Amino acid sequence: MRRVRLASSERTLICLTVRMNRWTLAARAGLLGLTCVLASCGPLPQRASVPTLWQPSPNFGERLPTFVVIHYTGADSASAAVRTLTSRQSQVSAHYLISRDGTIVQLVDERSRAWHAGESRWGALIDLNSASIGIELDNDGRSAYPQSQIDALLSLLSDLRQRYRLPAANFLGHSDVAPRRKLDPGPLFPWRQLAASGFGLWCEAPYPEPPPGFDAITGLRALGYDTRQPEAALSAFRARYTPDAPPSDPVERDRALIHCLAQASLDR
Repeated sequence: MRRVRLASSERTLICLTVRMNRWTLAARAGLLGLTCVLASCGPLPQRASVPTLWQPSPNFGERLPTFVVIHYTGADSASAAVRTLTSRQSQVSAHYLISRDGTIVQLVDERSRAWHAGESRWGALIDLNSASIGIELDNDGRSAYPQSQIDALLSLLSDLRQRYRLPAANFLGHSDVAPRRKLDPGPLFPWRQLAASGFGLWCEAPYPEPPPGFDAITGLRALGYDTRQPEAALSAFRARYTPDAPPSDPVERDRALIHCLAQASLDR
């Protein structure tokens, strides 16, 4: 075989070409590896435990909240509440926390299911966590809510209402959806002020006379309350709508107010 002598410049060009090819291959391998790593970081589709064929469809959407549930933290400070709401051990969370000075902290993506309502029921819905935005207010359960905090809440609620087109009746308290277990946001929460801005139902006295035979507990059920324990549902209702009324207030007054609110829910 005859050897071919190459000029120095030709040998240099060949060496550079070989090196560039090696660099290209290495870069491609690195890019492929990076792609595999990034793909592995994405969430895997939740599948059935029985054998299935996976044929993904592009026709789907994110979780769409249809309710807002308002809580108080019961903690001494916003920082203490944040620690609880972000602790793996607590197993509790909310989408937003509003401090007493009006600072809003987001803790969970609105598209995700936060763990704030627990065992809950409203109407036919038996899991409010799956269909709601949870908002925690920095309050120990005994103190009045500062106006700066309520102003921030109203701004947030207005934003949520606009983006999700929520009706007034779908702004609830934790005690509404869990009357046997919870008291928050408590009798000091200004539901009347919120209703004036379109968040929640309200009726002003004197209330129209309900029709003969109208039953208060049936009316509570129509509003959405879980009436399996009627006294608990009635107590939660009174804490929201008539917190200043004496405990012995007659049920007849409740009937008129419940009927008025039921009518208001139909009109909105």
